[in-house]
Amino acid sequence: MPELIEDPTRTAGKAAAKVPGRWRQLGLLGGTMMVDNTESGVVSGLFPVIRQALGLSLGALGVLTAAGKLVGVFSAPLWVWAAQRWSRKGVLVVCTGLWGVWGIAAGFAQNFTQFLVCATILAAGYAGAPPLVNALVGDLFDGPSRGRAVGMLYGVIALSTSLLGPLIGQLAGVRDGWRLGLWDIGVFNVLFGLVLWRTLRDPGRGASEPQLADLGAVARAGLSRVTCAQLTALLRIRSLVVLLVSRLLSGHLLVASFAVVFLVDVYGFSTQKATVVLMPYGIGYFAGTLLGGLVADWAARRSPRHGLPAVLQAAQLAFAAVAFLGTQFSYGVIGAYALFFGLMGLAQGVNPGVNRPMLMAVVPPELRAPAFTLYVSVFEAIAWAIFGLGAGYLGEAVGLRTTFLWVLVVLMVVNALFLTLMYRTYGPDVERAQRELDHRRAQALS
Repeated sequence: MPELIEDPTRTAGKAAAKVPGRWRQLGLLGGTMMVDNTESGVVSGLFPVIRQALGLSLGALGVLTAAGKLVGVFSAPLWVWAAQRWSRKGVLVVCTGLWGVWGIAAGFAQNFTQFLVCATILAAGYAGAPPLVNALVGDLFDGPSRGRAVGMLYGVIALSTSLLGPLIGQLAGVRDGWRLGLWDIGVFNVLFGLVLWRTLRDPGRGASEPQLADLGAVARAGLSRVTCAQLTALLRIRSLVVLLVSRLLSGHLLVASFAVVFLVDVYGFSTQKATVVLMPYGIGYFAGTLLGGLVADWAARRSPRHGLPAVLQAAQLAFAAVAFLGTQFSYGVIGAYALFFGLMGLAQGVNPGVNRPMLMAVVPPELRAPAFTLYVSVFEAIAWAIFGLGAGYLGEAVGLRTTFLWVLVVLMVVNALFLTLMYRTYGPDVERAQRELDHRRAQALS
C-alpha cells in the first residue's frame, strides 16, 4: 500500500476546519474530567485511612475499583445514547457535574456497604464523561492538531490531580479527613456542572473535518446519522479492535489506584509520605502528554502509516523498564520512588496523545462517542476491574511487590509486542476513513 499522501480534493474545507474558541472549550472539558478524577483520587489516595475507619481489608480497594469501573460498562452506553438523542452538553452537565451529589453522600457512609453503593453510583455517572469528552475533542480539533489537544487535555488533568494529591493526602492526619475531602470536591463538582451549563458550546459532529466543516451543522447532521449497522461495523475496523485488546493488556492502569497503598504496605511509608509520589507522577504524566502529542504529530508527518504505532509501542516498553526499577527494589527514601513514579508517569502520559488521535483517525465522526465508549468505558473499565480485583486479592496472597512485577512489567511487554499488529492495520484504516469522508462531501455537494 502507498504512503498516506494528502489528496488536493480534501483541502476545500481545511481553512474552515478550525473551530472558533476551541482551546477555551477544551479547557472546560478538561475541568470536567479533572474534577471527576480528583474525587476518585480521594478514595485511592486516602484508602489506608478509609480502611482503618471502616475496618476494611486490602481486597476492599480492589472491590471499589472493580465496581466503579464495571458499572461504567453499563452506564456509559446509556449516557452516550442519551447524548445522541438529546444533547451532549446537557448529558455532561448531569453526569459529571450535578452527579457530584453522590460524592457528598459517600462522605456520610458509616460502613463499607454504604460507601460502596454511593461510590459505585458516583462512578456510574462519571463513566459518561470520557467517551463524550473525547468525541467533542475530535469535533473541536482537526487531525494535525489532535495529538497536541489530547495531550494538553490529559496532561492538565494529570498535573492538577498530582498537585491536589499530596494536599488530599494531608487529610489523613485530620479526624475524618477523607469525609471532608469527599464533601468539598462533591460540592465543587456540582458548581462546575453549572459553569458547564452556562459556557460549554458543542461545535457539532464533524465540525473539524476538512471535508465536512464548511457544509453547516444541519448538513453534517444529515450525513452523520447513527444506525445499528454502523455500530456493528465498528468491530470490523481492525485498528480499533487492536486498540481494544491492547487496552485489556494495559497494566499501567493499576498505578493510579494502588500506588499509595503499595508504598505503605510494601516499603513501610506513612500515608502522608506515600502520597508525595502522586505529585511527580502527575507532573511526569503531564510532561508525557505534551511530549507524546508533539512526538505523535512529528511521527505522523514522518511516517503516516507507521509513526503513531511506533510511538505507542515504544511507550509501553519504556513504562515496563521504569516500573521494574521503581517497584522491585528497596531504596529506603521516598525521593527515589518519587523519581521513578515520575518517570512512570512520563511514559504512561505519552499514550493519550497517541491512541486517542489514532482512534479518531480510523472512526467516522458520528461513531467516535460509541467507539470511545467501547475503548474507555467498556474495555478499559473491564481491564481496570480485572487489575483492581486481581491486585487486591493477589496482593493479599503473594504480595503487592510480586503483583506489580507481573502487571506493570511483564504484561506491559506483552502489550508492546501485541501492538506490532498496528503496523499492518493502521494505514489502510485511515485511508478507508478518508475515502468515506470524501464520499460524504461529494454526496452533499451533488
